[in-house]
Amino acid sequence: MENTNLVKKEFVSVWVRDPQVHKEDFWHTYITYEICLHTNSMCFRKKTSCVRRRYSEFVWLRQKLQNNAVLIELPKLPPGNPFFNLSSDFQITQRMQGLQQFLEAVLQTPLLLSDSRLHLFLQSQLSIAKMDACAQGQTHYTVAQAIQRCVGYTRFPVEEQHQEDSKTCCDSDCESTTSSSLGNSLGRATPVEEDSSYNESFSHEFQVTTPEAELCSSPSSSPSNQ
Repeated sequence: MENTNLVKKEFVSVWVRDPQVHKEDFWHTYITYEICLHTNSMCFRKKTSCVRRRYSEFVWLRQKLQNNAVLIELPKLPPGNPFFNLSSDFQITQRMQGLQQFLEAVLQTPLLLSDSRLHLFLQSQLSIAKMDACAQGQTHYTVAQAIQRCVGYTRFPVEEQHQEDSKTCCDSDCESTTSSSLGNSLGRATPVEEDSSYNESFSHEFQVTTPEAELCSSPSSSPSNQ
């Protein structure tokens, strides 16, 4: 008799949620979105993670992925809007949904999963400049180390636990709550904070270089076409 339990289907679930407004100065304000990832795929070093990214970083990621996969037509991002209203819940929700759809489509494309910039974008707190440098091997830490050093406290449950909790909630006649406009959201996760000693002690803490191949069949670390 065949044992179907021996075959474990891989999955990658991603959520974009919890928009937060950041004010740099009187003239410059922007929004970051929390990206939560839950997977059992061997392509990912971490199985759960949460980071925060802004729209301009999504634009950077798409361009880098396109440079490294010229034969693939990448999904579209929600269009940039010079008159984007940071106070408009409708506009923020529309953009947030578009960003999630973009990531879902990217993660369903196997060839893109080998790009180290995608892994750094999803599972590290590095800036754009540092992600580029790390992917090109110009940092004293590897892609795997950068991801491992991203300290986060993910409070969202895994999908199976969420289903059990929902069933328990229904059985007790309590009112279920879901994130508005994001049916797949599993509650709020706290922002991820980078280790405060990251920049000072990173090079001293890692004496042995971890191969980048641990990510997923050697994620591409070659420089992108500028």
